[in-house]
Amino acid sequence: VQLQASGGGLVQAGGSLRLSCVASGFTFDYYTICWFRQAPGKEREGVSCITSDSGSTYYAESVEGRFTISRDNAKKTASLTMNRLQPEDTGVYYCAAGFSNSVDAMNYWGKGTLVTVSS
Repeated sequence: VQLQASGGGLVQAGGSLRLSCVASGFTFDYYTICWFRQAPGKEREGVSCITSDSGSTYYAESVEGRFTISRDNAKKTASLTMNRLQPEDTGVYYCAAGFSNSVDAMNYWGKGTLVTVSS
């Protein structure tokens, strides 16, 4: 089982990044896919989730209207497009697969990709 997140990097405030998550080794289209992030010294928090059929999405209030989650079950990939990035969006971003939006309910985790937003 593997979830590989990529696309992180250093960007100025107001900029954009697109994170990608590639899955293998499990039945991708059974699972809700979520993005979480963890800033230095803080707990991991949920950013966005998308259900198995893309019928429902969830966004944390702090990213609503700026981030967009999507998935392609045929390619076993998920993406998080992040616009109007702010310094407080800095952190390691993880993709995960589970059956709810809860960090404690994720079955599989990727290793994360670092996003740094400079002011």
